[in-house]
Amino acid sequence: MLLAECLELLAVKPGGFYVDGTLGLGGHAEEILRRCAPDGTLLGADRDAEALARAGERLRPFGARARLVHADFRALPALLAEEGRHPQGVLLDLGVSSWQLDDPARGFSFRADSPLDMRMDRSGGPTAADLVNRLPERALADLIYRFGEERASRKVAREVVAARRRQRIETTGQLAALVRRVVRSRPGFDPATRTFQALRIAVNAELDGLGPALAGLAGRLAAGGRLAVVAFHSLEDREVKQAFRALAGRGFTLLTRKPVRPSAAEVARNPRARSARLRGLERAAA
Repeated sequence: MLLAECLELLAVKPGGFYVDGTLGLGGHAEEILRRCAPDGTLLGADRDAEALARAGERLRPFGARARLVHADFRALPALLAEEGRHPQGVLLDLGVSSWQLDDPARGFSFRADSPLDMRMDRSGGPTAADLVNRLPERALADLIYRFGEERASRKVAREVVAARRRQRIETTGQLAALVRRVVRSRPGFDPATRTFQALRIAVNAELDGLGPALAGLAGRLAAGGRLAVVAFHSLEDREVKQAFRALAGRGFTLLTRKPVRPSAAEVARNPRARSARLRGLERAAA
């Protein structure tokens, strides 16, 4: 999403070294590699091993110019420091990708009845089902309110806890049905949306350490290097905005006073793009 806008903000140049810390299926990385040809390089990272494998196939034609690692973007500042590398540009496209949402086996969406998983990295860690079935009622309500901004969080938690006493909640369909019983619906918005967002954020610790990671990545930029971040919900975007503002004037310049939003044409092609917000930061030239 926001492909053209991200590339314009990064100002990719031939021969540069770039980082895509949320590789996904490699669409942004592919275009960066094209623009930094003939000898520019890219380090791509993703916490989702399946995404990494798919991106690897897509980027195979670029050979050694593309190096991929299975890692969360929050590990990249330490990796770059260990290697002594300073990229000309870093891109983060936060949140869950469309292909993850569309894969019923991943359990991110309530459009199909599927296992309640939601892990981006399926090599370990608790699933959404684990949280829904184990958390005390108050803790579950607080999680749904904090990460989903769901005003009816206590009603949702009460309904979930009552239901799990009868039967373990295993699928997205079960959970969505419970939420719909107690949250008022409105046209064009499924009542389960906020609860699912909250669980996804919690399962993947999406906001944990986001601000420090952004500061760390900014600190590894080469002189004149740029950091571009796409966020998809208000909690995430707020963290990005605060991190960038804290760096502004301390050797960094904000490139976006207000977030860049997708064009009407892009939203028409892909309605999921409507919530995307792009912000950019530039390190001072030497």
